[in-house]
Amino acid sequence: MGIELEPWKMYFDEAINYNGSGIGVLLVSPKETHIPFSGRLNFPAINNAAEYEACIMGIQAALGLGVKELEVYGDLALIISQIQNKWKIKKENLTPYHECLQKLASKFSNI
Repeated sequence: MGIELEPWKMYFDEAINYNGSGIGVLLVSPKETHIPFSGRLNFPAINNAAEYEACIMGIQAALGLGVKELEVYGDLALIISQIQNKWKIKKENLTPYHECLQKLASKFSNI
């Protein structure tokens, strides 16, 4: 019999104000261990790009921890829907983010 593993959970978000752009991620293990990550973007970012940056940071962190199954939560439906290919990408500047996320997501057994 194989061992059933519960997925990790990842929550991501961004914050933009007059001081700049920040991103944050919280990874939660199946045993409820909370691992926070945060960063500051060193370039002017629009809301959607900052959200993508946060999601990418979180997925890279999860891969670095050897996570194979991941549930991803964000407050911006745009990112989640574009990754699931439910919505098309209308702004060209988001295409590289989308491609990067698709490559990273392919490394999980379930995401």
